[in-house]
Amino acid sequence: MRRFAFLFSIPFLCLCALDPSHAHAKEIRIGLITPLSGDVKTFGESVRNSFMIAVDEANAKGGVAGMRIVPVIQDDKNDPTEAANVANLLVNQYRVSAIVGSVTSKASIPVSDVIQAAKIPTISPTATNPKVTVADGKRKDYMFRGCFIDPFQGTVMAKFSRETLGKRRAAVLYDASNDYSKGIAEVFRDVFRKLGGNVVAFESYGKDDVDFSALLTKVRASQPDVLFLPDYYNKVGLIAKQAREQGLKVQLIGPDGWDSPDLVKVAGSAIEGGYFSNHYSPEDKRPEVVAWVRKYREKFGQVPDALGTLAYDGTNLLFDAIRKAGSDDPRKIRDALASIKGFRGVTGKATLDGNGDMIKSAAILRIVAGKQKFVEMVHP
Repeated sequence: MRRFAFLFSIPFLCLCALDPSHAHAKEIRIGLITPLSGDVKTFGESVRNSFMIAVDEANAKGGVAGMRIVPVIQDDKNDPTEAANVANLLVNQYRVSAIVGSVTSKASIPVSDVIQAAKIPTISPTATNPKVTVADGKRKDYMFRGCFIDPFQGTVMAKFSRETLGKRRAAVLYDASNDYSKGIAEVFRDVFRKLGGNVVAFESYGKDDVDFSALLTKVRASQPDVLFLPDYYNKVGLIAKQAREQGLKVQLIGPDGWDSPDLVKVAGSAIEGGYFSNHYSPEDKRPEVVAWVRKYREKFGQVPDALGTLAYDGTNLLFDAIRKAGSDDPRKIRDALASIKGFRGVTGKATLDGNGDMIKSAAILRIVAGKQKFVEMVHP
């Protein structure tokens, strides 16, 4: 851990004194935008850790395209305004050639606007809202992502609820201020209805809310047999705990925002038996997964979550594009990224579509005895 803290501080100390041109001999500056403080800092920490593993591995082999990678890491605090600010800092002060980040959709959308104007190729390994790469029907051609998108996982969980769990009456609670939460909620609602289910409650809350008793009273009165919670682990944990305290015995399900060790820390036994969609399972026996889990556990003493794993894959995907471009020129890197097909990473084989989005499978996991257990894979 001490070594990574040292690397984290190096770019801030060194880059300020460097010539800000892209032509610095045999070096390429790569930015990382991730929430290292704020409400989802465990996501940010795992993303930073995994990004740095990829950087260290590439530099140990001589860098990419003959250039040593100089990482420049910025904390966006999971705040949209801060995310735009640090994106501008990376572009205008540090003169990075490419960026990895951000992590959440609400931070990645403003980042995508900044980098699109500046024409700096950027890949968010984890942001799932469609607006990250497409806005008002127009492709942001410098923005890419390394994960499936919300319409896919919203559809996956609606079908899983109806067809596998056999649920008929769904309630949905979501954060109206969060593009990620709101977007998945709407997809789940629409698909669940198309499959013959009844959405008996569709209620929103604010980003700073911590008391959900009134909403849960409404949910309980609607008598659902499944409750969909499309939010991050901290809010999901609070809602699950308060639901159980109210005696609401209903199947809990959700998307990839559940994926954190802190989910069980917050919710305790209230989240037991819950299902959620994710980008990989550490129980997968493919050699790539086994090697990755071992590598991460040896460095950090814990199993890598899906967001960190996606960050490792996304960073390596970017490095492949730089090798293919043979240059630190942002335009050439962008063109190389757009042309990549059949990339093989820890999370599986994937291809970028015309919108810069990843086409890949989803894993369904369940919380059993406080641990994530693999249930099944769902393919596009």
